[in-house]
Amino acid sequence: MLTHKRDTPRVDGEVVVLGSTGFLGRQLLQQLSGQGVEVRGLGSSQVDLTAEGAAEKLDGVWGEGDALVFLSAITPDRGRGVDAFMANLRMARAVCAAVQATPPRHLVYISSDAVYPFGDGPISEGSPPCADDLYGAMHWAREVMLRSVAADRLAVLRSTLLFGTGDPHNSYGPNRLRRMARDKGEITLFGGGEETRDHVHVDDAARLLAEVLFHESVGLLNLASGNSVSYDALARQIADLFEPTVKVVHTPRQNPETHRHFDITALRRSFPKFVFTDLGPGLGKAHDDMIAAPDA
Repeated sequence: MLTHKRDTPRVDGEVVVLGSTGFLGRQLLQQLSGQGVEVRGLGSSQVDLTAEGAAEKLDGVWGEGDALVFLSAITPDRGRGVDAFMANLRMARAVCAAVQATPPRHLVYISSDAVYPFGDGPISEGSPPCADDLYGAMHWAREVMLRSVAADRLAVLRSTLLFGTGDPHNSYGPNRLRRMARDKGEITLFGGGEETRDHVHVDDAARLLAEVLFHESVGLLNLASGNSVSYDALARQIADLFEPTVKVVHTPRQNPETHRHFDITALRRSFPKFVFTDLGPGLGKAHDDMIAAPDA
């Protein structure tokens, strides 16, 4: 659970966002600048965190009174296997070295719910990490690395699946299903779509991240809505947004079905006034944005 260092929300100094050109990074910059926060974003074109000497290039990017948000990562749809795992750890090594050289006032890391194993029971912040794949193991390793250099000023948010306008990824979730419906006129699911997942609109993730920065929160929090739905139910909601409604096609199951549910009691205690966008309206907004901008 998080501990707030500030009872009166505010941000002192600048917020530096590593990974600002990514899906969540773009939304976070917009969210913070809209609230009058001085924010600076760095993408891979400015500093390649996987390259030798990356830590030195971060020298002077933030000061000891600033906040640092670490979003940069190679996601599974962009790179799998040991090479991607090691590249992600090189990023974390560079950030850790730079944080040791110039400790920021506040450090926020966006991890993943992939650190948890699949199962039928509810996941809470007290659930032990036990990753089923290299991507989850990578995030857990990064968390440990960052705690080793900034435990007293670190907030870790383990995010569930994000969706919304402008997502460049093609992981198995709302954006991929929406693209299937648009491009193929049908949505194809693994098996009967029995798997259950939690899905959060990217705008909500940016708002919650801003709250963590404004409260200078430290500790651990799962970034999830607490509402898990099956992929079949998700696909049918997306299909109904199209005119005419597209087909939902089930395929023979190749792998065991998996489930992930969250107990968000800690989130409610940390931010009792925070309200997530319901899945239906969130999907509708993403669909409307897609119609208005077909490449979104």
